[in-house]
Amino acid sequence: MSDDFDIGEEAAEFDELSKAKAQINRLSRQLYETKHKHADYLEAVETAVKEAVERIDIAPVESIVWNAGATDAKEEYAVALLSDLQTGKRTPDYDSDICRDRVMRYARKIVDIATIQRLHHPVRHCVVPMLGDMIEGIDIFPGQQYLVDSTLYDQLFNTTPTILADFVRFLLGHFETVTVYAVDGNHGRIGRRGQFGPMDNADRMLYRILAMLMRDEPRFKLIMTDPKGERNWYQVMQLGTYKALLIHGDQIRGHSGFPWYGLGKKVQGWGSGGLGADSDFKDVFMGHYHQLARVPLNHRAVYCNGSTESTNTFAAECLAAQSEPTQWLLFVDPTAGRVTASYGVELS
Repeated sequence: MSDDFDIGEEAAEFDELSKAKAQINRLSRQLYETKHKHADYLEAVETAVKEAVERIDIAPVESIVWNAGATDAKEEYAVALLSDLQTGKRTPDYDSDICRDRVMRYARKIVDIATIQRLHHPVRHCVVPMLGDMIEGIDIFPGQQYLVDSTLYDQLFNTTPTILADFVRFLLGHFETVTVYAVDGNHGRIGRRGQFGPMDNADRMLYRILAMLMRDEPRFKLIMTDPKGERNWYQVMQLGTYKALLIHGDQIRGHSGFPWYGLGKKVQGWGSGGLGADSDFKDVFMGHYHQLARVPLNHRAVYCNGSTESTNTFAAECLAAQSEPTQWLLFVDPTAGRVTASYGVELS
């Protein structure tokens, strides 16, 4: 036997290797159990919500008879952008109750402006692109717990669903149909970035709750992409020959609060094939920046939506920016494939 062979040393190395393999196997089992516990938890929550909401019985809205306008004029769609409610957020002059007041004020103004439009042409249908950040969320950034007036539970199951359902039901009283196109916002994220998967977004849950609440209303429709394992970050809305790309807007990086260069780069990239078959859109609707703006990019236009909130001390300190509570209301000719009128609706 060679003098270089030490059976004791070989046995020790074998023992260490066995321990390492056992540790790996143990960690693998723990990871597997953790993943399945997480999945089981989410499935239990989803089932409980569905069962609770399905027991709620809400009668369909009776449509109001209105003047359809000149019968020989081309019909147009009312397109009411709704985003950045951030229900649950608290600032010196904003909270969940003020959010409700402003959203319902917006609904009344939509009807008032549509009534004026109907003096010239029919406006039978209302489309509502919901562009995300419908709730404020909890713990998506440090210190957020000091800036909210309600828990995530209240935001997701009490305040925001009733605000959205009342908004939609009011519109159903004045339009033949209401169709919601929905995308997720960054405030819908649960916890800090990476804690949950991209599908676990409270905005997406909220839209599903709204669909359940309105399930017995035949004149309401929710359209939302639901990619497996991915965030519902965009979709293309089509009204006749008109197409608009819907995003929340956190995909656009800005400099000192101004995203104009990033906006041009991203939109031109998406429109030149970056979204594959979805690249043939006309305009872009987005929120996120809480600033009402229309940005022309050659033959496209980007409609950046405002917010229902008012004073924001963070924006004042860090971005030197404030904005009045506003939302975009557009009218679209589906035959010509273009926006014919746009209103920046003031809600303060």
